[in-house]
Amino acid sequence: MNTAPELIRPAPAGPRLGEVLARGRDWLDQRGRLAWIAAMVLGFIAFWPVGLALLFYMIWSKRMFGCSKRSYSPRHVAQSTGNTAFDAYREQTLKRLEDEHREFMDFLAKLREAKDKAEFDQFMEKRGDKVDA
Repeated sequence: MNTAPELIRPAPAGPRLGEVLARGRDWLDQRGRLAWIAAMVLGFIAFWPVGLALLFYMIWSKRMFGCSKRSYSPRHVAQSTGNTAFDAYREQTLKRLEDEHREFMDFLAKLREAKDKAEFDQFMEKRGDKVDA
């Protein structure tokens, strides 16, 4: 006589769909945006809902536009190493580098403003000569 545990067999251990999709995503990420676009085009050719799903996924995950418009987050917090002296040194160094970066960006903005003002003043001088003539 067969008992219930003997009739229930575990499913064969194979890769799950989520794991396969994650490996495919990682593989495409290694090859860049053109690989994603090629996969999307092939998806449209093979079966249009697949291509449409890839397009929506690329837009939702910012893979379509994310590379060209990177935002700079103010600070990345790293995990503690356990060495308090090193962690304090790392924090001070990162703060100093962030301050220097901010000062440099301010300097570049002022430099651009000065260049724009000089170009505008030169334009106005030329324009004034034409109006007087």
